[in-house]
Amino acid sequence: MSRNPSVVLHFRDVEVDEAVREFVHRRCDHLADEFHEVNRFELTISENGTGFSVHGHATGKNTDVATHADAGVVRAASDQVLDKIERQLRRVHEKRIFGLRRAVRRERV
Repeated sequence: MSRNPSVVLHFRDVEVDEAVREFVHRRCDHLADEFHEVNRFELTISENGTGFSVHGHATGKNTDVATHADAGVVRAASDQVLDKIERQLRRVHEKRIFGLRRAVRRERV
């Protein structure tokens, strides 16, 4: 089951790298398949003097997470941001699911 989320990449004062673009698109497709409520990913890649800085946002139905990471290489910074977004999405997803289950369990008792 392949969903096509909206993936927006902004390269600020950095040369556009198609390998990084393809890597980010694959990871975002994977995250969209796992978390169906997310429909937009936005990453901004910029140079920060000592390496690269990446800011990422994932938005969707009742979901909005944001994070950033710094690394010496663009791909490593992008990977760190997407890992953080995945952890945050998992936390939000599990709170939503287990919160409903706890509420139902409390009503039964």
